[in-house]
Amino acid sequence: MESARLVLRKLTTGDIPDVHRLHSIPETDEFNTLGLPATIAVTEQLVEEWMRASDTQVWCITEKDTRTFVGLIGLILKPARFRSGEIWYKLDIAHWGRGITTEAVQLLLAHAFDTLSLHRVEAGCAVDNIGSVKVLEKCGMAREGSKRKVLPVRGTWLDNYMYAILEEDYRAQ
Repeated sequence: MESARLVLRKLTTGDIPDVHRLHSIPETDEFNTLGLPATIAVTEQLVEEWMRASDTQVWCITEKDTRTFVGLIGLILKPARFRSGEIWYKLDIAHWGRGITTEAVQLLLAHAFDTLSLHRVEAGCAVDNIGSVKVLEKCGMAREGSKRKVLPVRGTWLDNYMYAILEEDYRAQ
């Protein structure tokens, strides 16, 4: 998948060092339920799990001009009869504030609705994750509610907003 500035390409085991570096940045871990990986072997296991899972698709977010790895974006598919999935993403802090995540989410939404023929795409984010709130709302997702103390992050529980966009709303944008 490509946009003006980005290429989303399928994750491979060759990306493990970049994924480990990304997951080891404390700022990108602030709202992450996975926590910082203790070793690259932990990251390797995570990447291999993503690649084995039939319901999970993960892409590397890369800059189109340089092919530099800047983050990850994923789609977890629900059972086929629901025609829905949940997106997630993580971007290197060095690239925050440039609209990259918004652009990557827009690419993934196009893939979800145009290629996979999904009916609904969901996303969740910690209520204090203002950057993600902005991304999801810029992409046309509607806040549908919240869950109290559902995200286990660094020994505490965080509240979560639930967002979604329906195919009909995506097409109307």
